[in-house]
Amino acid sequence: MQSTANYLWHTDDLLGQGATASVYKARNKKSGELVAVKVFNTTSYLRPREVQVREFEVLRKLNHQNIVKLFAVEETGGSRQKVLVMEYCSSGSLLSVLESPENAFGLPEDEFLVVLRCVVAGMNHLRENGIVHRDIKPGNIMRLVGEEGQSIYKLTDFGAARELDDDEKFVSVYGTEEYLHPDMYERAVLRKPQQKAFGVTVDLWSIGVTLYHAATGSLPFIPFGGPRRNKEIMYRITTEKPAGAIAGAQRRENGPLEWSYTLPITCQLSLGLQSQLVPILANILEVEQAKCWGFDQFFAETSDILQRVVVHVFSLSQAVLHHIYIHAHNTIAIFQEAVHKQTSVAPRHQEYLFEGHLCVLEPSVSAQHIAHTTASSPLTLFSTAIPKGLAFRDPALDVPKFVPKVDLQADYNTAKGVLGAGYQALRLARALLDGQELMFRGLHWVMEVLQATCRRTLEVARTSLLYLSSSLGTERFSSVAGTPEIQELKAAAELRSRLRTLAEVLSRCSQNITETQESLSSLNRELVKSRDQVHEDRSIQQIQCCLDKMNFIYKQFKKSRMRPGLGYNEEQIHKLDKVNFSHLAKRLLQVFQEECVQKYQASLVTHGKRMRVVHETRNHLRLVGCSVAACNTEAQGVQESLSKLLEELSHQLLQDRAKGAQASPPPIAPYPSPTRKDLLLHMQELCEGMKLLASDLLDNNRIIERLNRVPALPDV
Repeated sequence: MQSTANYLWHTDDLLGQGATASVYKARNKKSGELVAVKVFNTTSYLRPREVQVREFEVLRKLNHQNIVKLFAVEETGGSRQKVLVMEYCSSGSLLSVLESPENAFGLPEDEFLVVLRCVVAGMNHLRENGIVHRDIKPGNIMRLVGEEGQSIYKLTDFGAARELDDDEKFVSVYGTEEYLHPDMYERAVLRKPQQKAFGVTVDLWSIGVTLYHAATGSLPFIPFGGPRRNKEIMYRITTEKPAGAIAGAQRRENGPLEWSYTLPITCQLSLGLQSQLVPILANILEVEQAKCWGFDQFFAETSDILQRVVVHVFSLSQAVLHHIYIHAHNTIAIFQEAVHKQTSVAPRHQEYLFEGHLCVLEPSVSAQHIAHTTASSPLTLFSTAIPKGLAFRDPALDVPKFVPKVDLQADYNTAKGVLGAGYQALRLARALLDGQELMFRGLHWVMEVLQATCRRTLEVARTSLLYLSSSLGTERFSSVAGTPEIQELKAAAELRSRLRTLAEVLSRCSQNITETQESLSSLNRELVKSRDQVHEDRSIQQIQCCLDKMNFIYKQFKKSRMRPGLGYNEEQIHKLDKVNFSHLAKRLLQVFQEECVQKYQASLVTHGKRMRVVHETRNHLRLVGCSVAACNTEAQGVQESLSKLLEELSHQLLQDRAKGAQASPPPIAPYPSPTRKDLLLHMQELCEGMKLLASDLLDNNRIIERLNRVPALPDV
């Protein structure tokens, strides 16, 4: 046990160790509060006095939620070693988070954004106080879990920090070599004499490497054999890196250098976030300080990302979920352009559904009016693209092999790599199942919209047909129109014949729509059956079961690697564990391939066929709707002509009747003819009927116009 006047700790409670100090978990003697104490060793006292006290002075100036707090500076009782008493972060460092197999391919997007926010805020506080850290790396970013379960990251270890304004330089070298600016690396690691002075932008290089590491799970610059084994190639990669490249690697011994301008496909960040992050990495991972961004631009660009909101958009035709990063004050037009960049669907062809309802997005309106979305409840986008599905790298390609002999460290590293690939397979399996769920749900909503269109169009067609049929059913008009005395009514009879033809067309349209409804219902039943099969899938549980067993073995390997060796029996158990671990990994990948990937690919093919049926049905409904609208329009015109003609004939009959009453009585005809009186009454009835029909047809046309204004799915 060791102690100061107010704090107590045991040397077994080591949290971290460096060249000049060790950090332990300690307790306040009075309150029992957990703290971290940094105890300096003998080597630290060989440094100049001003260097020894620099860390105390820097920490006393700082007070920020994303920087580890300094509580006190005390001394141990016997040796009187200096002790920094600091805030204890119970969840380890960002490095320990990244070392976990779950994060072998980088952090999830939400967690990465938390890291970005915390690091940017902490660095901004440092710059406001004129301090350069000089040793930014995941191991010096501590993690604390807040009261609401959220991660809080804090900068720590200010042993290399010093006060430095933006235009000042320094010549001393500090830091960890994988994260060092190339100019500092040349002198500190390669030991090459050079007279370069360094500025505050060296922290930006370290931040760039740290952010890349957090996003991908690996370092950006990797020579063959690793950074520590091939230092000359490491220096070549960082100094020869082309503009815009964010990573470089040498795949084989003495092989060429390969450059990357994007983040690897294995990382968990969405393309929407990657498109915002990559330009920042490219401009802070710039070896020439004159070309490298300054902190002002770095803070401006990172703040721009952090102030954006995410709109989740599922492209139904492509079967891909997109994250669209926009500002809340942007317009819908800007949002649609962002969607266009990721999906290649032009704004004029973008139609959306949200939770089963059509969304009409006006380009000039603020994007704040877009509904709140999540990955499981996104906007559903229609387009004419061919289904391509989720793009991913087969985790089996990243599975290392165990060496035949027992090598505790190598076996641990291999198990860690295999387990990391297993967790990647689990994430992908969930994403594939979620993608199928979004496909089924989106298609179901589309068919519901089409069914609603069918019902409305059918109602209009049947209503129009009913009105036409009622107006055409008068036998009196047919018998009267054929009398020799009133041949003028032949034109009216022809117009009625045309109305009869239109009624037949509407009848066929009604039958057509009914058949379409039956087809959609059949497709929907098939969709529900497929969806139930996906819900019954147990591949996730099988993969998780394999991972749990592999994790148990991995933890045994983790303990064993710290031992100098194993006894005979322990070694035999270790060998069996290696065999079992390999079998579990093989089973896991087999389930992933056969139960997840193959079913997903088959689902994509079926989805493509269903989308074609949906588009064809929608186009067919549009044509039928146009036919119904055309029939209504023409029927309205015919009705108006017929009504006008009947009014004229009625008026003429009234005039003839008036003239007949004033003239002398006509000679008695051999046969009585009551047709004029009957015709006059009938004409008046028809005129009233035609006026009513005109009004009804006009109402139907208004309904059809409203149907045509409802956003339709884009053409195939």
